[in-house]
Amino acid sequence: MMCLVASVFWQIEAGAEEVRIHLADGFDFPVGKPDADGYYKSRGLRLRPPRHFGEDWNGRGGGDTDLGDPVYSIADGVVTFAHDVRGAWGNVVLVRYAYRDPEDGKVKFIDALYGHLQRIMTNVGDQVKRGEQIGTIGNNRGMYSAHLHFEIRHNINIGMHTNTVPATLEHWADPTEFINKHRRLNREWRPVPMPTGTYREFMGFRGL
Repeated sequence: MMCLVASVFWQIEAGAEEVRIHLADGFDFPVGKPDADGYYKSRGLRLRPPRHFGEDWNGRGGGDTDLGDPVYSIADGVVTFAHDVRGAWGNVVLVRYAYRDPEDGKVKFIDALYGHLQRIMTNVGDQVKRGEQIGTIGNNRGMYSAHLHFEIRHNINIGMHTNTVPATLEHWADPTEFINKHRRLNREWRPVPMPTGTYREFMGFRGL
């Protein structure tokens, strides 16, 4: 377990468990797979107030023209959270991914958040494939114009508690930059242990 923790940016909470998962062989965009064809980024990462911890992806038709469009897993991973938490979030899916960083050769983990979904089409504990549909674009019951709110976190302890860590690139990734940097990775056939149980409960909802 010590060698696993050493390969992760953040200390895993006591009592965390693990599953075995294949490393991602690359990352695609979550809409218009694989290259976000037909979509544009209407809002990006902003870590200074007013903060926005990810990207908003909209269909080029504008308004609610993309309502119900498919949302895809960006790589092979494990679903660690999939609930309707209502409020400003609505339906949310969190997927954890393992990859080997080409710069230092270490196995690392990220979480991707897919928010404001109209439908959730996966369950906590499911292993999903790159390009597999996990939901549809929503508007959080009319609170917003339809779009996908999409985040990538280096810190795998955040879960739904976004105010528990500093708003820095140490904890958060710029999603487009991360995906473009890791579009193609070497395929490895030996699964690795992936930590789970790293999220605190959120409003009665538990994750993997």
